[in-house]
This record gives sequence, structure tokens and C-alpha cells, in this order.
Amino acid sequence: MRTKKLKAARVGVIGKVLRILELLDRSRSGLSLKDVAEQSGLNKSTAHRFLTHLEGEGYLFRDAAGNYMLAPKMQRLGSGISFQATLCKMCRPILEELWTLTGETVNLAVLDGTDILYLDVLESLHTFRLATEVGMRRPIQCTSLGKAMLANLDTKSLQQEILNAIQFQPGTAKAIGSPARLQKEIAKIKARGFALDDEEAVEGARCIGAAILDAGCKVIGGISVSGPVVRLTRAHVPPFSAAICAAAAEISKKLGYKGSAVTA
Repeated sequence: MRTKKLKAARVGVIGKVLRILELLDRSRSGLSLKDVAEQSGLNKSTAHRFLTHLEGEGYLFRDAAGNYMLAPKMQRLGSGISFQATLCKMCRPILEELWTLTGETVNLAVLDGTDILYLDVLESLHTFRLATEVGMRRPIQCTSLGKAMLANLDTKSLQQEILNAIQFQPGTAKAIGSPARLQKEIAKIKARGFALDDEEAVEGARCIGAAILDAGCKVIGGISVSGPVVRLTRAHVPPFSAAICAAAAEISKKLGYKGSAVTA
């Protein structure tokens, strides 16, 4: 009986430490002791004890304002296997199902500053298709992937930070050209659960995208289906968006997301 109690106590401690690390991982500017205690639900003395130990071991550091942040030692953990490679492997079976269902090009991407970075591309078998390659980057504001991820960022401050950094350079005739218009688009995406790119990145191409979330409701990436507008018509948007949202929800569930899925 005593052994069981000790095991339960140890697990409880691990859970509290993980809660702190997850909070700090979601905060770009770090958190004060008071913020960590309040947001984790721990009392201040307990939070301080864990933070001090993690700092002493080199997993956290404090900035000039005294806020705790993840240190490089923590960020290097697991770097032997690239997170991006792991994400690709985890997503591949679901992307293949989506590819089979739609018959169009299926994409997996992550945010990279104010661009999206394509990690995996399953090309359509049609001769006439949208040419996208792994490693390619496109501006966040003119892609369904970028807009879907931007709309689902877990904090308004991070969203605003990216919006402020976007350079609205001339693209296609239908490309979004201002922050105000992009913010209106973000509101629509949040309401319907998916994003559209109607010839904004490439003339003659349409793309439907949805965001992928992790256990902390943090945007990890996004998936999309793209094709020429003559084949991926407006009539295809409802069934394809439903399939894309379902696929994104399935991947998010694998990553530990427990929120309610937004369906198209």
C-alpha cells in the first residue's frame, strides 16, 4: 500500500512539472513566478521550488525582468529525431486517405515566421496540377494553410505579432493586400473552421486548409487540398472542407488535443 502511495506521489510531482513546462513553452516572453503559480493552479511556494530546481539544472533561465523561460538545454531534448520528421510520419496515413478521397494534391505545412513551410506533399495524379515541393515557402496571408494556422493561434498577442510583421507585397489580383482585410478573413475562418485560397497564391488554383492543434491548443501545423479551379470547383468546397477538417481533427487528437473539433 505504501509503495502505491509513493508511486502516486511521484506521478503527481511529474504532472506538476510538466504543467509548468507546457505553460512556458506556450509563452514566448516567459512568465513570472506569480503567473506560473496562477496559470498552473499551484501554490506559489510549490511553483517556486520546481522553477528553482529546473533553473538549477539548466532547463530554464530567467531574463532581465525575472521571467522564467525554456533554456536551450530543454529545447534540445528530442532533437535527435526532428519534430518535423515525426510530424510527417504521424500525419502520412491520414494524408494518404485524404489524397485518395479527393484525388487532388494534399499538403502538410508549418509556420515559419510570416511564411508557411511545406513539410510533405502528396501530388495529384492529374497531369494538370498545382506544383508544390517539400521545402517550398509561401507568404502566410495568401495561402489557405497560412490563414488557417494564423486564425487558430492560441494567443491574440502572437497573432498580432505576426500580422504586424507581414509585408503585403503585390501578388495575384485576388491576394489579400491589407491587415484589415486579413483580420476579416481570420474571423470568417474561425467561424467556419477552414480557410480558402481562391487564386491568391497562384492564378487558376484553389486550396482549402485547416489547422492542426496539440494538447495545449497550440498550432502545430496545417493540412490542405489544392487543385486547379476548373477541377476543384466551388461545388467541391463543402465536401472537401468537411473531409479536411475531419483529417485535421484526427491528427490533432493524435497529438493530444482534447478540444471540440470545428466541423465545416
